[in-house]
Amino acid sequence: MRKTKFLIMSLALIVAFLTGCQSEDGPVVNVYNWGEYIDPEVIDMFEEETGIKVVYNDFVTNEDMFPVIQTGSVEYDVVAPSDYMIQKMIEADLLQEINFDNIPNVKNIDPVHWESSKEFDPENKYSVPYTWGTLGLLYNKTMIGEEIDSWAAIFDKEFMQKHGYDGKVLMIDSVRDAFAIALAYLGYSINSTDEAQIEEAKQLLQEQYSSVDAYVVDQVRDKMIGGENPIGVIYSGEAIYTQRENPDLEYVVPKEGSNVWIDSWVIPKNAPNKENAEKWIDFMCRPDIALKNFEIITYSTPNSAARALIEDEEIRNSEIAFPDETILSRTTAFKYLGSEMDEIYLQKWNEVKSGGN
Repeated sequence: MRKTKFLIMSLALIVAFLTGCQSEDGPVVNVYNWGEYIDPEVIDMFEEETGIKVVYNDFVTNEDMFPVIQTGSVEYDVVAPSDYMIQKMIEADLLQEINFDNIPNVKNIDPVHWESSKEFDPENKYSVPYTWGTLGLLYNKTMIGEEIDSWAAIFDKEFMQKHGYDGKVLMIDSVRDAFAIALAYLGYSINSTDEAQIEEAKQLLQEQYSSVDAYVVDQVRDKMIGGENPIGVIYSGEAIYTQRENPDLEYVVPKEGSNVWIDSWVIPKNAPNKENAEKWIDFMCRPDIALKNFEIITYSTPNSAARALIEDEEIRNSEIAFPDETILSRTTAFKYLGSEMDEIYLQKWNEVKSGGN
């Protein structure tokens, strides 16, 4: 979910994609994934081992991806949406059941993630876990000088002024994530459908507006590594990378609670190459491939066999990459709340982004 990477696709990539869709030179698989969410060498390896050409395209957010699949304007074979969006796609009859006989490597996925997936794919028919993680706060210990464990660090103006970073907060530029943070801080469910609660969360986000330096997703990584900002909202996978580059950075899932998410592979109903899509998913579930992806993108792998192959014991046992039950007990997965609630959340988010109070 997380990971909103390339905002503008190059013309070359679009041409390559369209060419791939029409290829008569051999088998093709059309992949639609978040940007920078795979080791490029893995694509090469898949092509070499299977003889299947990969036509790879990326999307910015779940909300950008959905209408592309819904309208069928472009036919993709395999896509990697997030949990709540998969639920929405299932309800919209946009996905087809996966033939797991063609994906023997799913045995490597930890049972706990199959169980979690039932929240959005009740019978585990339509999706295969790819990555997972949490949403939290990343802060610079030397710049703030105090341990942080609460979302108050980005909502309490007095606290921010005391520590000299009011106006320097890097806030997540995502409607569900932003409202999840505000709702959790207020003591409400991150899946609230209570309009009064959502309005209260909106008002909190509007009050925060003047404390925000920028609404970002991926940019938080470089800004925090470079010491431009002392605190920001970030996905756990990005937090692992930033800590490698700057040991002064600390990641925390605040005590009020947050989101835990799973991004999974699915096959659209109009996929022209379903068997190739299943070969792709099987390849992604191979332990060595899952490990290779994890080492590059740093988002947690649900593949227990791959985790066992991680040589760095500190990373293998990292609470950021693989949080224990103490942390997970205060996290919640997003649910699809229906089109009407989607509109309500989006309208209120636009009011926040238009300038606060």
